[in-house]
Amino acid sequence: MQAQILNLLQQLQEERGLTMLLITHNLAVVQHMCDRAAVLNRGEIVEMGDCDTLFRAPRTDVTRQLLDAVLEPTAAA
Repeated sequence: MQAQILNLLQQLQEERGLTMLLITHNLAVVQHMCDRAAVLNRGEIVEMGDCDTLFRAPRTDVTRQLLDAVLEPTAAA
């Protein structure tokens, strides 16, 4: 259901040229849906930029910790 809603939002965004503000803790959703992202810590923006850069080269400890908290899938032995 979540994927259907996100796909619908993305379709509407493309068709109508909409800008959306998406608030989530789900980093996979951020990667899928967003061009730019901001990381908040206690209500303050600590880092903001394009998603590729933010995920590839975080500038703050808060962002690094957030990214490190996401479990990476491992190959089956």
